[in-house]
Amino acid sequence: MPSSALRSLRAVWEDTFAPPLTRPGFANLVVIVVGWILTRGSHAVTEALVETQVAGRRHHEAFHRFFSRGTWDPDRLGLWVFWRIVSVFGEVGAVRIVLDDTLAPKKGPHVFGIGSHLDAVRSTKRQKIFCFGHCWVVLAVLVSVPFSTRTWALPVLFRLYRTQKDCERQGAARRKKTELAREMIDVFCSWVTDRRIELAADSAFCNDTVTHGLPQRVVLFGAMRPDAVLTELPPSAGHGGKGGRPRKRGRLLRKPGQIARDGRTPWQSTEATLYGRKTTVKYKTLCAQWYRATGTRLLRIVIVATDSTAMPYRIFFSFDPTLDVRAVLETYAGRWGIEVFFREAKQLLGFADSQARKEAAVLRVAPLVGLLYSTLVIWFVQDVYRSPVAAPPLRPWYRHKRGLCFADILRASQRTVAHFDVLDPGNDVGNLQQPQVPSHSPDVYALDPAA
Repeated sequence: MPSSALRSLRAVWEDTFAPPLTRPGFANLVVIVVGWILTRGSHAVTEALVETQVAGRRHHEAFHRFFSRGTWDPDRLGLWVFWRIVSVFGEVGAVRIVLDDTLAPKKGPHVFGIGSHLDAVRSTKRQKIFCFGHCWVVLAVLVSVPFSTRTWALPVLFRLYRTQKDCERQGAARRKKTELAREMIDVFCSWVTDRRIELAADSAFCNDTVTHGLPQRVVLFGAMRPDAVLTELPPSAGHGGKGGRPRKRGRLLRKPGQIARDGRTPWQSTEATLYGRKTTVKYKTLCAQWYRATGTRLLRIVIVATDSTAMPYRIFFSFDPTLDVRAVLETYAGRWGIEVFFREAKQLLGFADSQARKEAAVLRVAPLVGLLYSTLVIWFVQDVYRSPVAAPPLRPWYRHKRGLCFADILRASQRTVAHFDVLDPGNDVGNLQQPQVPSHSPDVYALDPAA
């Protein structure tokens, strides 16, 4: 048994999951996450008990109650996971985060929060496909790992989006995806009070709901509509000798689509590393305001030519007008990491497999799976990727593999916990020293390891 890898994995869970939970709650969580890792089919609490050989030794209801009646908060778990990310990946420079939403298909008349949502994966421009399930809005931290060239997204905050019909049926107030996203940004800003935050988001989250009143240290990298109304900065106060309220916008400029199509502004080219490969990009750039979506901020706007006839150009922007084109494009492209997380978490870790029906359970199972994903990556990057337990299987027909992916991480964790008896008293959290509260954690949470 790879004892050193097991000790380091247990240490990650003790540092991230134990402080916000009671000792019995953490003991139940270890059973669930170990069983979740070992499950190779559809994931469920009962299947986790089977995989860990706890079935018949402990009553299954205690593990269901961990989700449906527990007092723990996924946001507090996310906070501790974030501080573990900071300690492992360093505190130098800006914190990079990404926002997006994803659909977890499921059916059931008594499942809390279920609704009909657009399936963006199966839909096309001509045909929209809708599917019943849960829609999760997720905020993740972007990191670079030594065993892969791509940017990885480690989720820390989750919000369940509910449709208008479901809210009316339950008598609850409906909240848009953008409102949930802004709430998570505010929570994250309460965690990080002294560093620049670089937020990447697609066009669905680039509007006034998200951007209004954002702290100056939050720099948004987003996508823009081709018909966006752009303006110059207003003239300085008192210009022209006229009184009245100072202007918020300046002279009207051409729209991005018009700039892309006409020949008045020449195309330029630069090299950028986008989605893991070096690419020559043809672009046009300017600095302007997009008042309707981002208020009075001055933006760096980049118009990029594409090879697609359906979409011959795309428009990106940054809240920092001093950045060059390459930095804007590469930072925005980093948001693809959360799309990879969605695919891997659903296909390999059962992010969308939850069979929970009650409100509290629904709001906790999927976030816990996402946080488990983050802890496994944190564990793997701490020299585990160099050990024999991380060696991928031999595939003579696949000799061009260079990096490691989450499937390799999951395989290594399965090897590590395969013979781990989760009910062994020697492995009980009661015999372990509780970690101390980090000195830099926000006071607003008043974290108590025994809370």
